[in-house]
Amino acid sequence: MSCYRYAFVMEPSVFRAIRIDPPDSSGTPRGNGPRRLGERRMKTVRTQSASKNLVGRFLPVRHLPLGQIPLLPGITVKAPVGRLVGVPTDASLGRIGPLEVRLARTVGEVKRAQALRYQVFYEEMAAVADARTLITRRDADPFDALCDHILVVDHDAMTSRKFGRAEPRIVGTYRLLRQEVADRHDGFYTAGEYDIQSLLDRKPGLNFLELGRSCVLPPYRTKRTVELLWHGIWTYVLRHRIDVMFGCASLEGTDPHRLALPLSFLHHHARAPDEWRVKAIAGQAVDMNRMSREALDPKQALHALPPLIKGYLRLGAYVGDGAVVDHQFGTTDVCIVLPVSGISSRYVNYYGADASRHAA
Repeated sequence: MSCYRYAFVMEPSVFRAIRIDPPDSSGTPRGNGPRRLGERRMKTVRTQSASKNLVGRFLPVRHLPLGQIPLLPGITVKAPVGRLVGVPTDASLGRIGPLEVRLARTVGEVKRAQALRYQVFYEEMAAVADARTLITRRDADPFDALCDHILVVDHDAMTSRKFGRAEPRIVGTYRLLRQEVADRHDGFYTAGEYDIQSLLDRKPGLNFLELGRSCVLPPYRTKRTVELLWHGIWTYVLRHRIDVMFGCASLEGTDPHRLALPLSFLHHHARAPDEWRVKAIAGQAVDMNRMSREALDPKQALHALPPLIKGYLRLGAYVGDGAVVDHQFGTTDVCIVLPVSGISSRYVNYYGADASRHAA
């Protein structure tokens, strides 16, 4: 009877079970090395996450949203709800009074961030939930298991848990995906709407970071909360030596005609130069040049832009070529590209070249 050894392998935020085959009678290891249990299932997951159908894009198929680890063929166990692999015990990135910005440290905190995203995207805004999202009341997708999650927590607003001690309320979140992690897995979320690979190929020596899923609870949409989020991102950028930030930013609504003013403003005044330009994927691209430069009222256009996009522009960000309508979330997306070297010195000086302004 063959005897097998099983080992649990932990990659950043991903748990895997691996079967190690014993050697044959001659002592030579069999096969091509360790074989991952559930390998066929994982290949299916990658195929689904790469597709653009609703299941592949929005159904949480990794262990973080669903909490399942393949142990034996046909047998899974619940994932631990303890600390995330690779996140330091002291994950704080800064603090202002009772508000602290830090990385999510446990699977439970990621789930609470997903619940916050559900509250903002699905209850407050116009995102359309599938059955699983309605049941779980969390905005979750396969990329959550690969990302670092920045949180703003309020230590003056404690939330009680069914089991365990009370914890500070999560009031804001941002999702970050480093290039080194994306390269080992399914790539970037933005690649589903924009040809981001062309930019990566043009800048092979630079280190990229994808930003996404930004949201803050209404009572906390203040300068202090936004400042803490940006301080957290700036600290993270310095720690990981990031050269370029990018990601999708959204305008509310799916009718480009009604968004002609802000889209045209971005096209004429914030369009990326050729070396930084990315294009929306053919078949999804919506023309942003809907009004002539002369017909634009810049003041009205800026007023029509979401605060997040205006914040990116103040930092020195560019906008890609073409918008993409996201009917699932009820938005029209644009691609933001922000080279760290191009960030306004005003903001570098404000937060500190060593991110010391709000250091915890």
